[in-house]
Amino acid sequence: MDIEKVISELSFKAVRSSGAGGQNVNKVSSKVVLSFDLNNSESLSEEQKLLLFENLKTKLTSEGILILNCDEDRSQLKNKEIVTKRFLKIIQNALIIPKERKLTKIPRSVIEKRIKEKRTNSEIKQNRKRPEI
Repeated sequence: MDIEKVISELSFKAVRSSGAGGQNVNKVSSKVVLSFDLNNSESLSEEQKLLLFENLKTKLTSEGILILNCDEDRSQLKNKEIVTKRFLKIIQNALIIPKERKLTKIPRSVIEKRIKEKRTNSEIKQNRKRPEI
């Protein structure tokens, strides 16, 4: 995955932030909305696209577009940097293929210890009964 190619395919839109904030919110468009069209991306291979579709299916729209928002800062430029870093982190984490877990055999000592504990527990319960005369 070429990061610069992926970043060139991103589209940004500046929007007015919602919520309280006084006059600055009413006149400055500091919120940044990032959108990335996964279907039409030329920088990703088909295997990478399938992996991203599988891992990001809850974050994608029905058209296969990933949308991220950022209105943490009052500066539009900083919000753009933050949302770009967040996007790259999401993409890189989604492209990681987890290692397959190898099943291991239960050690003989563990099995013997469990059986011994069961035996002692059984003897304790047997000793609680009244003796037969």
